[in-house]
Amino acid sequence: MRKIPPPQRTGKGLPPAPAKVVHNLDRAEAGTLTALNFKVSPEFHREFKAYAAVHGVSMVDILKEGFALVKQRRG
Repeated sequence: MRKIPPPQRTGKGLPPAPAKVVHNLDRAEAGTLTALNFKVSPEFHREFKAYAAVHGVSMVDILKEGFALVKQRRG
């Protein structure tokens, strides 16, 4: 007689019941902020932060301006 192996577990558990998934497709209100998390080297972070401080602008403003320039250049 051949043994049937048990199903492999993914560790994720069961998905939530449809009744428990609420508002997961709603967009955030205009003007609210959300985190943008990524890692950079300590050297880059130090240089980026120092540049922002010397020029009196926020790191977020520099990031937004840089992204606008990238979009403009790349289309």
